[in-house]
Amino acid sequence: MPKIVLLGAGSSIFAKNVLGDCLCTPSLRDAEIVLCDIDGEKLSLSLQLLKKLNETLGANAKISATLQQREALPGADYVINTISVGSLDPYIIADFEVPQKYGLEQTVADTLGIGGLFRSLRTIPVMLELARNMQELCPDAWLLNYTNPMAIITGAVLQASSIKCVGLCHSVQVCAKGLLEGLGMPTDGVTWKIGGINHQAWLLELKRYGKDIYPEVRERALHRTDNTDDLVRYEFMKVFGYYVTESSSHGSEYVPYYHKTRYPELKERYNLPTDGYKNWGKGKQETWDEVMRLIQSNELNHTRSNEYASYILDAMETNTPFEIAGNVLNTEGVISNLPRKACVEVPCLVDGNGIQPISFGALPEQCAAINRTNINMQLLTIEAALTGKREHVYHAALLDPHTSAELSIDDIVHVCDELLELNRPFLNPGFYQA
Repeated sequence: MPKIVLLGAGSSIFAKNVLGDCLCTPSLRDAEIVLCDIDGEKLSLSLQLLKKLNETLGANAKISATLQQREALPGADYVINTISVGSLDPYIIADFEVPQKYGLEQTVADTLGIGGLFRSLRTIPVMLELARNMQELCPDAWLLNYTNPMAIITGAVLQASSIKCVGLCHSVQVCAKGLLEGLGMPTDGVTWKIGGINHQAWLLELKRYGKDIYPEVRERALHRTDNTDDLVRYEFMKVFGYYVTESSSHGSEYVPYYHKTRYPELKERYNLPTDGYKNWGKGKQETWDEVMRLIQSNELNHTRSNEYASYILDAMETNTPFEIAGNVLNTEGVISNLPRKACVEVPCLVDGNGIQPISFGALPEQCAAINRTNINMQLLTIEAALTGKREHVYHAALLDPHTSAELSIDDIVHVCDELLELNRPFLNPGFYQA
């Protein structure tokens, strides 16, 4: 009977989805499941929700909850991480509002840019503490990381610990299907090849029943005239040759082309809202209302989703091969023209031996070049967090593509200084030493 620990379990809807998948999976229905969160009230709601779902689905999982990570971890086989470090107010709001004072707009601010930088610096110390606890209490467990910034957080854990870890996102699973549906094309019999970095992986091949349909996709996208939120991705496909996995709104903040104070009309032209994560956070009460409704209703049920977690656990438990898109270190040169220290998103084979990345080869050079502009910032953020050297915080911000295209060196340093002071309770103490 495997033991599954979910960290950040106070996020009740995601807990329902990822653990509901496990309860729908024969090899996992009898698992021991431990929910862990620092928010007791939300953790209690998740526990009620999962126990009710366990009963509804006819599963036989043993489900418990704890506020203490070290109580949850002993003997764990799998640790699923979904934590967020730093509250909406003041920390996430500041990730948006401090850069805005200097003229820098962001959309989601959780992957790259100033928001991604400081979210990383807050989160990495907590993740390294988790890694140390796992090394002591469950050294053979796999850590499945869902927390963003995916490449930075996963890369930091893999660089700084011996824990077995993979980063998981769902953008690859839905990429080709979403593209084809948006263009009114059938999705049956479709296969694809995707690789790069998280939120900026490239759809390199697209076939339907063995026939290359990419030329038709490019032609349809070029001539689409109705209102769509995919305009940045279409433009990337036109200019650089390939479609990317992340949405236009989110992906637009990883490059220097779309959020320009000199050209404010670009936001309207490409349908690019800003302050997305900040505004989403303010509307979370609707989510908790839905959680209460599900707990109190007789409608609670679940159908297995396309999230990777349950499929990974099932493949390991049953030694049945399954392919995922995983975020792993590029140390073996899985993508041959990206840096070895980068965290890359590539096809991986999962079975009883664990998770093994599949050799991918080289990206088209223009795609690798765009990835490298993001990887520069990611590696310097990890370097800052691990060394506690303040200058590397500046380096990461100065080399961020969007930030450096909009702000002067002085302004970037001022933004970092303000946010370093605000985030002091979470950050490496070395940043503040003379």
